[in-house]
Amino acid sequence: MEAIYSALILHKAGKEINEDGIEKILKAAGASVDKNQVKALVAGLSGKNIDEIIAKAAAVPVTAAAAPAAAPAAESGKKESKKEEKKVEEDVGIGGLFD
Repeated sequence: MEAIYSALILHKAGKEINEDGIEKILKAAGASVDKNQVKALVAGLSGKNIDEIIAKAAAVPVTAAAAPAAAPAAESGKKESKKEEKKVEEDVGIGGLFD
């Protein structure tokens, strides 16, 4: 993940995104450098429009935010089952422990 951030810093600064630049940023930040990861990242970004990639990535959370809306319905079912469990425990009493 740090390598991606380094690539974004290079892009924002108007510098070429290359292995040496990413490694320098990672070392300056005190992060570990995985040369295979850096090489794969540079190869993956080669020839790509980074501004377009960022724009597409910024749009993703909007659609992902709709998914948690369904969660309250599932949670209400859990609340009901917890209430039922409590009722069962209350009905047993201390005498039920010795059956």
